[in-house]
Amino acid sequence: MNMFSFAGANGELDRKALLRRDIGTQNSLLAQGWVLPVWRGKLAFDAGTDGLAWLPAQHPVLADAGMRLFLGQSENRALFAADISHWQPTAVASQTPTFLDSTVQQHPALANGVGFVDLRNIMTVLSPLDGECAATAKALLSWHESHGFCSRCGAASHITDGGWQRKCPACLASHFPRTDPVVIMLVTQNDRLLLGRSPEWPDGMYSLLAGFVEPGEVFEAAVRREVFEETGVRVGAVRYLASQPWPFPASLMLGALAQAQSTQITLDPHELQDAIWLTRQEVLDVQLGRNPGVKAGRKGAIAQYLIQEWLSGRID
Repeated sequence: MNMFSFAGANGELDRKALLRRDIGTQNSLLAQGWVLPVWRGKLAFDAGTDGLAWLPAQHPVLADAGMRLFLGQSENRALFAADISHWQPTAVASQTPTFLDSTVQQHPALANGVGFVDLRNIMTVLSPLDGECAATAKALLSWHESHGFCSRCGAASHITDGGWQRKCPACLASHFPRTDPVVIMLVTQNDRLLLGRSPEWPDGMYSLLAGFVEPGEVFEAAVRREVFEETGVRVGAVRYLASQPWPFPASLMLGALAQAQSTQITLDPHELQDAIWLTRQEVLDVQLGRNPGVKAGRKGAIAQYLIQEWLSGRID
């Protein structure tokens, strides 16, 4: 099963953290390295190869790039990401805000078949390395976009350490990219699985329950709390399963198996529009598109990975 930065995978990217403060070495590596252009959160993607469109540093698309971030190395190749959000397409297709942006922006200096796309559209076809780089670049650039000022004194901060830190010149505070832990749960009771749907999701779409871990809270407690708050279902034993970076904008999804101690559903309408128990056969029918009222969640997300593992009997 293809899955961007797939659950349980070892990191494919050598992040070379010791080089982040070495600007001279980074500049030397950049001259022979490869750069991933990012436009307003969208990634350059080559439809011909089903991979990210890596460009040499001298490519005209990168001539006026803003932030350049050092991602690391792979097979002795230095990898960077560059923000080109200043570029204005001659025509941008208008789209009513939806769950998924399906538009593609074509830069005139890029080859045919290469365009800027929403990561959600391509995450099922990316290699593990491209998936990790895509998640890293998107999350880092999103953090810089929203953290231009020091949270301690309010002064404008500047980028350091190859994009992995911001420094305040006024109060000298250091700021680092944040990752928000999110629990996502396979809540089971005998041969049944608990699924829910958020109001903003496409019609009929159901998936696993999920929620943010709160400050001072352990993983297992967050699983039990989120399930009870959203559905009123009590959970007993909790076991970690797998993880996936989810840069929308900056989360780390922590998959868990949770054994339900009760089955009565009492919805929190602020969190969920609906929640249902389905048998293993009913979940299989959903995955195969044989249930007209319930649709499967997004392919490539950890929820689908965990559901498939449960259906196969590898998680029980």
